Formats: sequence, structure tokens, C-alpha cells
Amino acid sequence: MTHFVSNTIAGLMMNEPLLVSSIIRHADRHFGSNEIVSRRVEGDFHRYTYRDCHARTRKLANALAALGVQAGERVATLAWNGYRHMELYYGVSGSGSVIHTINPRLHSDQISFIANHAEDVCLFFEPGFLKQIEELAPRMTSVRHYVLMCDKGQMPEQTSISGLLCYEDLIDMHSDAYEWPVLDENAACGLCYTSGTTGNPKGVLYSHRSTVLHSYAAALPDSLAMSARDCVMPVVPMFHANAWSLPYTAPLTGAKLVFPGPHLDGKSVYELIEREKVTFSAGVPTVWKALLDYVEQNRLIFSTLERTIIGGSACPPAMIKTFRDQYNVDVLHGWGMTEMSPIGTVSTLQNKHFAMTPEEQLGVLGKQGHVLFGVDMKIVDDDGAELAWDGKTAGRLLVKGPWVIRDYFKHSGDDVLEDGWFPTGDVASITPDGYMQITDRSKDVIKSGGEWIGSIDIENIAMAHPDVALAACIGVPHPKWDERPLLLVVKKQGRAIGKADLLHFYQGKIAKWWTPDDVVFVDALPIGATGKVLKHEIRGQYASYPLPTA
Repeated sequence: MTHFVSNTIAGLMMNEPLLVSSIIRHADRHFGSNEIVSRRVEGDFHRYTYRDCHARTRKLANALAALGVQAGERVATLAWNGYRHMELYYGVSGSGSVIHTINPRLHSDQISFIANHAEDVCLFFEPGFLKQIEELAPRMTSVRHYVLMCDKGQMPEQTSISGLLCYEDLIDMHSDAYEWPVLDENAACGLCYTSGTTGNPKGVLYSHRSTVLHSYAAALPDSLAMSARDCVMPVVPMFHANAWSLPYTAPLTGAKLVFPGPHLDGKSVYELIEREKVTFSAGVPTVWKALLDYVEQNRLIFSTLERTIIGGSACPPAMIKTFRDQYNVDVLHGWGMTEMSPIGTVSTLQNKHFAMTPEEQLGVLGKQGHVLFGVDMKIVDDDGAELAWDGKTAGRLLVKGPWVIRDYFKHSGDDVLEDGWFPTGDVASITPDGYMQITDRSKDVIKSGGEWIGSIDIENIAMAHPDVALAACIGVPHPKWDERPLLLVVKKQGRAIGKADLLHFYQGKIAKWWTPDDVVFVDALPIGATGKVLKHEIRGQYASYPLPTA
């Protein structure tokens, strides 16, 4: 519970509000010639500077005003990572409206639900989504203006969307003479919806203050350690939790930005890293697996890449080890949520860890890491009693901080918080020195004989096997033990590992009773819109699976 003290004396410092527009203004004024490079949907490259970006963003702000967009109204995007999307990040929020990034990988029903729930008044989208939007437009009841993110030459000759506008024509109609309004820093600036794997997506409404503070924290040395010496490539999509703040933190620090567009296969990502001399990148494990496979198959090296943050789902320690030992690239294992803007923890080494062996250091780096200043966390039991930080005891993970959600957008249900703390839905342990490790999602934990089995540990061991491409572990019913672990595995191409060999691989690595009761080899696992394995689909498919020990 927060206690406020009255009758204090006010400080005598300037009261400059923390606003998103101040970030792009700063980048223009102090890093104006630094580059933003985008690989466009067409495959060609677009290059300009922060100064160019700021000028076009001001034109966009004037265009939004001409369209009648009011402060606080939501402006939606359906777009990949690129310079026009970057302009919308700042032109919409800086002018007082709210940018609402929609995940195009969601089902059409979810996209229309999200747009209507947000009451979006404008939708900016890329040409590749034209057919989808033509089908969805009649169901998007609040959208007044549709803008195709292209130049005049790419506009369709015919479309069912009445009054479809061209992005380049729209901003070219307006001057770049625009003064960013002085807003309340607690005003909303961005809206992201959760992936909605177990129901309708829920809206997370960010403020200018929360976004700027989060961007500051993301740049810290024990966070993403970003500076004007970096060339940063956000592979994590700009529609996924603000691309983990990189479109804000890069201009805040003056780093060069490289946007990959929709081309996220291993070959495209590698070639872009080498072409633009990328030093830092960010993405989910599935993207990096494709990259590592391509590099390994072609016997390549990274000439400039120094580090990458991997999050979205747990990064297998084997992947961290491969990046470090084979390619001299440091992996920052991160954890967070859409509800946390999203960064909560990052795993980096402290001075005391450099006396450890490389394998012992890997044990530290494999955890989700240490909180950034601004975030606090605790683990509790089912009754809400706080549990010990001993690195072994696992409990429900709760967090709090200035960039953590206090309620969902237009939510009218029960209180989201528990005594001021946000329940993440994760199960975790915390070491005495504050390193947190996710052992499972609360809905994914396997309850066997009254004890918990963490599916992530089982998956990580499987992923360390040289013949395994991807693995997922779920609990299936057992007549005696309630649930037992079932492992689903995708083999690497051309490999012929068998069930007995894989189960033998677990010996000595975990408690014997944690070992999966069975292994099912599959061609593929269902992957969701944010790159995570959809365990709820697997659980449904294998709900009646007959375990051999049952």
C-alpha cells in the first residue's frame, strides 16, 4: 500500500513533462544525421535520417489534424517494422492521440474485435493487408479514414474501401511547420492488446510518462546498454509491445536504426545484419533459431553483432551457449509482458560472476534476470503469503512499477491488482541476489502427485539435444499422479533421434520423476502471433493421450 505524506516542501526544478514527442525532437536536435534504414515490403531499401523522420512526423501530425483526429482518439496501424510505422509512433502520440498497433498475425475476428473495442478512428495499413482490410472494413464500425502506407504508384486501381487515402499524398499535402503540444505526461500515448490466446485480447494503455521512463530504463548498462555507437535492429515487431521500446530507446540514445520489414527468415536477417553492420538486435527464440540454422549451414560468422536480447518466451540455454561460444555474441535473456511496457528483467553478469566458470555463468544468464530500477517483484503462494528468495522455492510472480499496468482499457471487472501488485500469471523462483527464473506459466505448470513440474526446464533440456529443433512439454491426465509430462518434439531436418535416446538424455539433468512419460515426434508445433508455442492448442489436441505408464 502506498502512503503519501502531506505538507512537504516542493523542489525548485523545472516541471518539464515527460512526452514521447521530446524523444524525436531530441534525436533531431542532437543526432540529426544518424540513419534510419528500412527494408521495405518490396525488397528495396529506404534510408533517411532522424532529422528527416522528425520533419515527416510533423507533416503527419498536421495531416491527422486535417482529418479531424482529436486528442485521445485511437489511430490504428497494421504494419511491419519500417520508417512509416516509426513516423506514426511519433506523429500520432506526439499530437495527443493514441497509437494503437494491431498484430496482423491475429485471426480476423480478433482484429475486428480489437479495432471496435479500441474505437479506432483511423487505420493505417500496408499494401500486403489490403485484401484483409477490404473484408474487415464493414465490421470496423468506428474507423472513419483508411490510409494505405505507400506512395501514389502503389495505390490500387479499384478497391471496396471508400475514400482510401495514400500515405505519401496525405503527408505531402501538409507543411512540417508544427509545434508539438505540451500534454499532461500522464495522458495516454499508446495502446497494445494482449495476444488473447485464452479469450478476447485485453487492452494495455500506456502513458507518455510510463513510455519515457521505460525507454530510459531500457537504455541502462545492465539493461540493453544502448548508445549512439550502436546500430540497432528490432526484429521483434513494432506491433508486439512497442518492439520492446527500441523505436523509443534508439532515438533517445542516438543509435542507428535498421528495420527489417516482413523479411525475417534466417538468410534475410543475416544479410541485413552484415550489410548495415548491426551491433545489437532483439527478437524471440524462434527467429534466432532460424538465423542460427542458416549461419551454421553456411559456415558463416557475425562480423559486427555484439549482443542480442531474446525474450517473448524462455530462451533455451543451449541457444545462449551457441551464440556465446561459437559466434562471440552475448545474449541478454529478458522477461516482460505487454502489461509491463514490456521489459521487467534482464539477465546480465555482475562483478562477482566473473570468477565463475563459463558453465556457471551460463546458469546465471539462463535465468530471466534482475529487475531494472523502477520495477519491483515478489513471489507468493496461493494465499498471497510472500515466499523466500532462495532460488528453489517457486510461487506466483507479482510486479509493480511506473510502467506496469494498473487496469486494462475499458475494463469493468474485478480489480486487476492484488494489494497494489500486478499478478503476471507466471510461476517463478528468485535467488538471494535477486535473479528471477520463470519455471512456468501458472496455466502450464504440471501438477504431479501434489508437486509441481516446470515444463520450461524439460523443454530446455530437449532443446539442448543436437537433433532437436523445437520442443514443448504439457501435462496430460494420469489416473494416479493427476498429471504427467508429455514431450512433443520437432526433429532437425535429416536427423533420426528416437524416443529412448531422447529420454536417456535427461538422466542426471533433472529429478528422475520429472522425466517425461512419453515423447511424440511431430512435423511442427503451433506457433502464435507473437512467436510462442500455443500450448493451449496442444493441450486440447492431446487431452486424452494414453500415457504408457498409465
